[in-house]
Amino acid sequence: MDKSDRRAHESHYGFKNPFFHELTMSSFQRIRGLILGSFLFPVRVVLVIFFFLLMWPAARLRLAGLSVEDRNRPVTGWRRWLPQTAIWLLARAVFFSMGFVWVRVKGRRASQKEAPVFVVAPHSTFLDMLVFNPTQLPTVVSRSENTSIPVIGALLEFNQAVLVSRSDPDSRRKAVAQLTERITSNGYWPQMLMFPEGTTTNGKTLIKFKPGAFLCGVPVQPVLLRYPNKLDTVRWTHRGTTWVEALWHTASQLYTNVTVEFLPVYNPSPEERNNPNLYADNVQKLMAKALGIPATDNVMEGGVPVHKVGHLSLPLLSPGREALTLLHKAGLGASEVEAALDRMIDRCQSGPLSVGAEDLAALLGLADQKTATSICGLYSKVLRGCLLLRRLCDVMSITLASSALFCGFQEKVADLRQIYLNVAAHSGLVDIKSLLRTAFNLFDEEGTGILIAEELSGLMGALLGLRQHHIEELHSEISSGGWLSQDHFVRALTSHPTYQKVLSEHLQPGQSGRQLQVNNNGNMHKGNKKVI
Repeated sequence: MDKSDRRAHESHYGFKNPFFHELTMSSFQRIRGLILGSFLFPVRVVLVIFFFLLMWPAARLRLAGLSVEDRNRPVTGWRRWLPQTAIWLLARAVFFSMGFVWVRVKGRRASQKEAPVFVVAPHSTFLDMLVFNPTQLPTVVSRSENTSIPVIGALLEFNQAVLVSRSDPDSRRKAVAQLTERITSNGYWPQMLMFPEGTTTNGKTLIKFKPGAFLCGVPVQPVLLRYPNKLDTVRWTHRGTTWVEALWHTASQLYTNVTVEFLPVYNPSPEERNNPNLYADNVQKLMAKALGIPATDNVMEGGVPVHKVGHLSLPLLSPGREALTLLHKAGLGASEVEAALDRMIDRCQSGPLSVGAEDLAALLGLADQKTATSICGLYSKVLRGCLLLRRLCDVMSITLASSALFCGFQEKVADLRQIYLNVAAHSGLVDIKSLLRTAFNLFDEEGTGILIAEELSGLMGALLGLRQHHIEELHSEISSGGWLSQDHFVRALTSHPTYQKVLSEHLQPGQSGRQLQVNNNGNMHKGNKKVI
């Protein structure tokens, strides 16, 4: 995707894509960074490693010799203040070594009884951990798998962190119970620190807060993080600048400014105590206003950046738009795309629904299979795995035929219904009501005229280009007595204010492109040919 395409994607919802950050530098800044970094980077990395190694024994000291029962209680006495002071000083030394010479602190830090929880935003980088110093090393929630990492495991033990295991089905429930116990301990346990966004962003918006920090309905203290620097080197997001680049560019600066601001304690209303999502949304809006940036409904869902609208998850980077961009670059105009859509819907009605790159290239009218392979990759994780394996085979000098043995499924890599519906929805070449009826018929495989929730999930996933995880709510909302007919489906999605917005803004903004003719029954035609 070139820069102009990327900018179009980033600004799709009227604001920048919060999961994309790319550092832009002038030639002078790059040369300056290269010269300074060649000296500063190795020195700083060595110092950071040295201070981390000093942390290891200091962290182990806190719980050394204690029984399992004692480890499950907050430490007191010398075990509390001696390791705490040592880790606090060493942590400050780590960030000082990285160029965070000054950490400006604004506002007053609340006590544990005033606010048992710190909520910190925006979360933009692994370097946000520097907030632990001004907050006096509060406890955190972490994956239990991290305890096996050298030094990090010792620091989590020192922190007496709440651990969540991926392999234990009951782990999340146990963690919530432990978190609740600590937050409501009335000063018995230290304060908790949470990043309610749950992932890193570029800091230009606040994404939707997760409700974990707000489940207990206790007061929280919002904490703002700002990096007021000419070069925004610290941020590391889903796409764009990598963590290695962020580390290199930050270490290559003479110093990096950071401001930690404690806002007044937020005391929830009775309604917010009973509704953690409302509580989280209101704190998000408060912090966004203080930062001077928008509060959005964007989240990271299954590793995919999405925008939440009603019960639907809309991908910020739509595969349909990317597919159309690829087709445009391959030389296909509106008429060629329209003809390709006709061939695809004919195949959906009469032939196998699973297609590989070779089949898709023929349907799209492409002489080069490369574009079709890329489009398949937008809709199929299976193909991505196959492509990685084939690249590995190339490196190992294994023939393509041999790699195909490992990827015997490569000819069945994508559901053609997904490609057709998603591309057609974004092309502006198909009337949206007609397309919805087409989609309904394609997923009503039994021909009953009724869609169950599972079939609706497949339909909406194909239409939007992203699997929908909470479709039962939508099915219940738009069905009549649990029965979802074609008329109910089309009427709901085209007249309901929320879903009408999805169709007009996410799928076919401005209805650009030439429309196909639609008869009175809502069936699509191209000339005299009925599509479905």
